[in-house]
Amino acid sequence: MFLRLLTSAVTLVLCSTALGQTPLASPAVPPTISYVRDIQPILTEKCVACHACNDAACQLNLGSAEGATRGASKVPVYKGDRTTAIEPTRIFYDASGPDQWHRKGFYSVLDAQGSQAALMTRMLELGHSTPLTPNAKLPKEIVLGLNRNNVCPAPGEFDAYAKKHPKEGMPLAVTGLTDKQYQTVQAWLAQGAPVDQNAIKPSPVEAAQIAEWEALLNRPGSSEALVGRWLYEHLFLAHAYFDNGVPGHFFQWVRSRTPSGQPIDLIATRRPDDDPGTTFFYRLMPVQGVIVHKTHITYPMGKQKLARVKELFYSGNWRATSLPGYGPRSRANPFQTFEAIPAVARYQFMLDNAEYFVRTFIRGPVCRGQIATDVIRDSFWAMFQEPAHDRYITDAAYRGEATPLLAMPGQIDNVGSILTLWHNYRDKRNEYVKLRQETYADMPPPSWATLWAGNDNALLTIFRHFDSASVTKGLIGEVPQTMWLFDFPLLERTYYQLAVNFDVYGNVSHQAQTRLYFDLIRNGAEVNFLRLMPDDARASILSDWYQNSGKLKMWLDYQKIDTSTPTGMILDPVDPKRDFALKLIERAGTLNASPDPINRCTGAYCSRPNIAQEFQFAEQALSRLTSRPAAGLAVIKQLPEASMLRIEGSDGKREMYSMLRNRSHTNVAFMLGEAYRLQPGLDTLTIYPGVLSSYPNFMFNIPTGDVEAFVEAMEHSKTQASFDTIVERWGVRRSNPQFWQYFHDIGEYIHETNPVEAGVLDMNRYENL
Repeated sequence: MFLRLLTSAVTLVLCSTALGQTPLASPAVPPTISYVRDIQPILTEKCVACHACNDAACQLNLGSAEGATRGASKVPVYKGDRTTAIEPTRIFYDASGPDQWHRKGFYSVLDAQGSQAALMTRMLELGHSTPLTPNAKLPKEIVLGLNRNNVCPAPGEFDAYAKKHPKEGMPLAVTGLTDKQYQTVQAWLAQGAPVDQNAIKPSPVEAAQIAEWEALLNRPGSSEALVGRWLYEHLFLAHAYFDNGVPGHFFQWVRSRTPSGQPIDLIATRRPDDDPGTTFFYRLMPVQGVIVHKTHITYPMGKQKLARVKELFYSGNWRATSLPGYGPRSRANPFQTFEAIPAVARYQFMLDNAEYFVRTFIRGPVCRGQIATDVIRDSFWAMFQEPAHDRYITDAAYRGEATPLLAMPGQIDNVGSILTLWHNYRDKRNEYVKLRQETYADMPPPSWATLWAGNDNALLTIFRHFDSASVTKGLIGEVPQTMWLFDFPLLERTYYQLAVNFDVYGNVSHQAQTRLYFDLIRNGAEVNFLRLMPDDARASILSDWYQNSGKLKMWLDYQKIDTSTPTGMILDPVDPKRDFALKLIERAGTLNASPDPINRCTGAYCSRPNIAQEFQFAEQALSRLTSRPAAGLAVIKQLPEASMLRIEGSDGKREMYSMLRNRSHTNVAFMLGEAYRLQPGLDTLTIYPGVLSSYPNFMFNIPTGDVEAFVEAMEHSKTQASFDTIVERWGVRRSNPQFWQYFHDIGEYIHETNPVEAGVLDMNRYENL
């Protein structure tokens, strides 16, 4: 957060002074201030919500001592029009210590500059002198949001910054530090900002399991080395945790020059499938710093998981006779690179952990995903093809014919070659789709047995919020407009294109190729699903997904769909897609991890049965707002995409709900011009218990006794003035004196209900309603 202040940034600064309060006469500050004990907790509470990940203003990351001492940079991570890739600046990865980071262009925010105090000191002072009016809407001159221009003043540029942005010190547009916190941080800075370290180390129980996993991935032999590489490339984003591990301890796979038992000497490559350049070993490194929800993609690595990996990959009589290289060709086509490993093992491993893999490329750890998310709908369900019904798995001849067509673009980032590369890969993909159609036409018609039903990863719901997205097990919300069906070639390509090979530091050519190919991936998942529909209904369903300009895209870039091969599904011909969805819900049973009576109320009771009666009444009332188009519920047009409802019971207990605005589009087939394809009159709301976004846009705090009044006010609100009245009564504005208490209570709710997933949420997108 400190950078938010530090900058005029696109992110929101969260570190600050107490708004409207004057310094206490007597600062109760300990004479010896510890960074670990005294400073990091303040930064975690007030700053990390904006200053973490790639979208931290001026790259100031305040989730660790490493980030605080690294400082700030004027080079933005997100710059979609750059013609040349920039050097990666991943914390704990691409450099270590202030000197190395400063050689990469970062400058200190903690060090005094001659007679001038540290930059952080002055930013705090600027913010402390211009407090916000409690509970009021922010002044118009304070620009917020992702389109805010980053201004990253170096220490010598602060005076000019303060003159031009007098109300944009620390905090930027949010209630700030308490007086005691402010005095503690300022005293620490005045003492020279000494930093002590408290690095996470594995417990004995964790260390024993780490040793087993490292021994497995580093086994000698060509076959073992190939499996180790495949597993590493599929788990490098994971925050892994172990049976009986220490709560809050997570570990990340890296490549090291040193073997197990020695300190890790990390090899930092741009991509996990780049050439390491030397002998290396796969190692598990503790995740350091504060856990933030948006980068926290968890993966269990206990004894059962270890046994499953051995069963899938280390049994049978297959052998690799040689090892592939690490060049662009190997990166472009993992199907060729790993063809020696049985395809059924690869696919089954991904199915076992489908939620994790879909999270890596839909939610992702890059922290600003518009390059990918503007190609998907705001709400849809995802399913997976049963391996026994996946021709790529079962037919070696077909697999051999299909594999060369599954290469993906993005390895060559020559700006002048964008269109040529795109056309080449588009044509290969369409040739593959044609081959797939012809091959599957000879198979028995698809039925319910076509869908994988191995565990509760089998059914997933994706919600997209402009430039971020979430993935949740189960079927949430009203029946969506589109559904996706992944087979192995599609799931693996999506993962490699958007996770393994995507470079957030890349240039415009790389990012454009990635985005264009993801459009083909989405289309492939939709077409796979269409095969379940009656053959005479497919064209009309597809036409609904690609309205207006989407028709042009279908003609230009997509292979024609199969409208003649029958389905084995028996569905209502009037609306087969909806009938399929309702039957899917009915058949899913325990596979549906997210029963949803609020949004899909089918009787008199629209609430969960296992909660207190006052919350049942609240859910019953909230259900009136769901699954209604904005044409009949005008308030939807006033709402941001991801709001949180904190419903407080009479005994002080509370439930937390996500209220998501699902924007309707004529199509999502183009990289630019999304605003021209919106259909605001068809937008709807989904309200669901829990936290379905890492980036809350706003929050309402509503006593259970007020829920009926809140719902009625929402139902009758048709103007900005009437919506402002709702915000005034129940909204939690950034200027609310209790803002941080309410904001962090969202994270506390995650900690209580699913502690492994808990992390500090991001407030860069919190709006000024």
